[in-house]
Amino acid sequence: MPLDSSSEPDQDNSDSEFVEVDPTGRYGRYKEVLGRGAFKKVYRAFDELEGIEVAWNQVKVADLLRNSEDLDRLYSEVRLLKTLKHKNIIKFYNSWVDTKNESINFITEIFTSGNLRQYRKKHKHVDLRALKKWSRQILEGLSYLHSHDPPIIHRDLKCDNIFVNGNQGEVKIGDLGLAAILQQARSAHSVIGTPEFMAPELYEEEYNELVDIYAFGMCLLELVTFEYPYFECTNAAQIYKKVTSTLRVPSISMQQYCLDGLRL
Repeated sequence: MPLDSSSEPDQDNSDSEFVEVDPTGRYGRYKEVLGRGAFKKVYRAFDELEGIEVAWNQVKVADLLRNSEDLDRLYSEVRLLKTLKHKNIIKFYNSWVDTKNESINFITEIFTSGNLRQYRKKHKHVDLRALKKWSRQILEGLSYLHSHDPPIIHRDLKCDNIFVNGNQGEVKIGDLGLAAILQQARSAHSVIGTPEFMAPELYEEEYNELVDIYAFGMCLLELVTFEYPYFECTNAAQIYKKVTSTLRVPSISMQQYCLDGLRL
């Protein structure tokens, strides 16, 4: 005997209610957490104007909010993110500072398949052609960032910060909140990044956009081996010793070289 749908228990709608709304009233945040890091949480959210799901990124910046100089720099980087328009860079929709909760919130597009590290671990059997396709998209995104004047450096590129829409084979670079524009002499002066993916120059605090190409190479190693680079090391000091003792790659157009190789 078929079940009467009217007799089925009502589904709990608590998860479908907004727990927070942005200052404009356009975006509503659900309590579902999509991902988290040391200082950031990413929640599922909804854009009522467009009728689409989005990602609500919330970063705790208590120390920054007490320092006007760093806060101004943060505002500058957020304004930069809003100007980026490329098919392989995550779409950035809106942002605001919540002084009461000492956090900055920004809305980005949502990704159905998580980050590239999760996606690769889930799908063990991937043809070389697919790896080339992903790699080409990453390099095209980096080429766009680096073509700005001055170049935009990501400085923390890794598979955890690259996101996937698996049903389309679409790969986009994200987590650009730490990105910085190279200032005078096309150099930057702050160490930011993940040790396993950091080029030797980053430790010396004198570097240019080529550090992202080094990190891209480390991403390829992870995609092929399923392991973080230098996974045999137990701490950052051991990684630093290995990285700084390695022969440097000549300062040629490695980005174009990689792109040309992936077209073969």
